[in-house]
Amino acid sequence: MISTPVTIVSGLAAATRHGILVKGGRWLEEGRDLACIAFDKTGTLTRGEPVLTDFAPLAMDGEAAWRLATGLASRSDHPVSRALVKPGAPSAHVEGFRALPGQGVQGTIDGTVYSLGNHHLIEELGVCSPSLEERLEALERGGKTTLLLTDGKAVLALFALADEVRPGSRDAVAALHALGIRTLMLTGDNTHTAKSIAVQVGIDEALGDQLPEDKARAIRSQAGKVGMVGDGINDGPALAAAHIGFAMGAAGSDTAIETADVALMSDDLSKLWYLRELSDKAVAIIKQNIWFSLINITFMVGAALLGYLGLVSGLLLNEASAVLVILNAIRLLKWKSKAEGGAAMDGAMGIPPGQPAGRSDPR
Repeated sequence: MISTPVTIVSGLAAATRHGILVKGGRWLEEGRDLACIAFDKTGTLTRGEPVLTDFAPLAMDGEAAWRLATGLASRSDHPVSRALVKPGAPSAHVEGFRALPGQGVQGTIDGTVYSLGNHHLIEELGVCSPSLEERLEALERGGKTTLLLTDGKAVLALFALADEVRPGSRDAVAALHALGIRTLMLTGDNTHTAKSIAVQVGIDEALGDQLPEDKARAIRSQAGKVGMVGDGINDGPALAAAHIGFAMGAAGSDTAIETADVALMSDDLSKLWYLRELSDKAVAIIKQNIWFSLINITFMVGAALLGYLGLVSGLLLNEASAVLVILNAIRLLKWKSKAEGGAAMDGAMGIPPGQPAGRSDPR
């Protein structure tokens, strides 16, 4: 009875010391069984700080388009929309604002309903033309995220943004591959951008144009136990559908952190490796304790039946075994994973500093 809870509490404390908030023992134990981990793109694999690279007014004066786009973007909490907001820039007053999950935002300005969203949104509204399609494809193949302003009749302006890959993302993904874990990217961005970022990071498979319900469906379709790493409101359904949901604790939305089972408080993806190894170690210690307890109980019962064990000696032996089980469990508090070695870990794997890990098992 003591073997499991003491080990789990020690494991949860060790994870917390390393900036990983695990919301229960179940998630700690199941971490070792994950066969696939899916990632959101913006704010998870990338910094979530996109920078505007291209702006093209199409059916409206550039200054007027900026005013409308800024008015809509300023009401959104998505990092892609927020990238359009410049301090002090004039913005339109928006009424009836609403977010379109996985697509963009919409609101009424001076009596006209305007939408600011991605490629998927303008296709759904029926305002995408063949010439615009070619232009968008060229930008998307370059790994850029496109936003388009429309009044529902025509596309008024085009904005293209680029987001830098988060430092350590590639190494973290390579480390997961080394543990035999498949990786998947699920993003609301277009397929071309998704594949471009996936190549940079080393993700096995990338799915673009994913609405929140599409992400959840993709999670359920994967074989084996699946983890999901995300930071935004749009990731909520997928985080809930995954066997273990991981939220980016520093940059993540309240919805993502509340829905997830584990929060990475420092937004460090290498903590996924640490949690996997911690889970392996915790389960191993639980098994050690249970076997030790069973062997000890069997010995005590046999010795008592043969008359070699009295009440006092039996009590002392039982308490001693409980102390040993507890001491074995709290070793987790000082246990260090190979993931903590950084360059030392790379050296142990035969990898030059700064070069991503391969797929061989470092353990």
